Amino acid sequence: MSNKKIGILTSGGDCGGLNAAIRSIFYRAKNKYNMDVFGIKDGTAGLMQRPVAAVQLTHKTFEGYLLRQGGTFLGSTNKGNPFKFPTKDGKFIDTSKEIIEGYHQMKLDGLIIIGGDGSMQILKKLAKEGDMKIVAIPKTIDNDVGATESSIGFHTAVDVATQALDNLQSTAASHRRAMILEVMGRDAGHIALNAGIAGGADVILIPEIKYSIDGIIKKLNEMKKHDVQHSLIVVAEAVKKEDGSRVMHKYMDGEKRLGGIGDYIASELMKKTETECRVTALGHVQRGAPPTASDRILASAFGVYAVDLLNQEKFDRMVAWRDRRVVDVPIDEGISTYKNVERKDSLVETALSLGIYLGDEV
Repeated sequence: MSNKKIGILTSGGDCGGLNAAIRSIFYRAKNKYNMDVFGIKDGTAGLMQRPVAAVQLTHKTFEGYLLRQGGTFLGSTNKGNPFKFPTKDGKFIDTSKEIIEGYHQMKLDGLIIIGGDGSMQILKKLAKEGDMKIVAIPKTIDNDVGATESSIGFHTAVDVATQALDNLQSTAASHRRAMILEVMGRDAGHIALNAGIAGGADVILIPEIKYSIDGIIKKLNEMKKHDVQHSLIVVAEAVKKEDGSRVMHKYMDGEKRLGGIGDYIASELMKKTETECRVTALGHVQRGAPPTASDRILASAFGVYAVDLLNQEKFDRMVAWRDRRVVDVPIDEGISTYKNVERKDSLVETALSLGIYLGDEV
């Protein structure tokens, strides 16, 4: 009987820990089960190429610094739903059959996908339509997949934002400024909340809690009464203006992306007060950083468990971290259980107890 043959692909935005997960999958599959392991390049885009863009992984692949490197050496894609894939002439086509054919051409016994909720939703649909045997590993810097307490990439993003606050504090104090740090967070404020607490922020603005410019000013004035003339403000990119509108950047490719709320906050504060503000937007620095120890460990544990699921032929499952151990749940549960910041969260209470301004409704 020939060895089992499995594939790995990374899909969606990159983050710290992806290479650690791929490495773990390979070692478990090869050393424990003697499986042949193939890395598929550029996510589902690799399965659309003919021949399929894939590389067989070996021990030699992981001899260097991959464990320590951010991003994914296999490449990824977060552009286009294969069921409605955009073409250069502005039309949309269904490329799902090409992806399914690519999977079967490789004669895989299973495929491990490492992605966020959007990627999992697409791959789950592809698997159902094309008889693809998949297991999912959650990764997202936003940490908004509710079925798991932690996803690959979150700890690294928080660490980068915390280091940024550490660096900004000295400048804030030297010039008596309000330093505003804009961090990622598509819909959830986990990065801002965690980094804000760790980095000693005075104000944390997240999309889940309504704030006001006057509320921020009140906090800054209270600090000045205690002769604290500088401040650190953290704001998640998805926070809206006071009127409820989103701040977006329009790029040359025509796409609109979140970004710029930090500048809005600075502008409003400088209009209404004598506070001097400076804005730093971290952007993709949070994604590409070398993974923290926590993300490397989590990714490694997820990789081992995912391979075991494939070997046991337990498909359509997502690995998750709960109560200090790895478990598995249906992929549907991973997709459907969105997790944002709630008022009852212990970290919200922690922030409030530290005197941090979170908004007017807490």
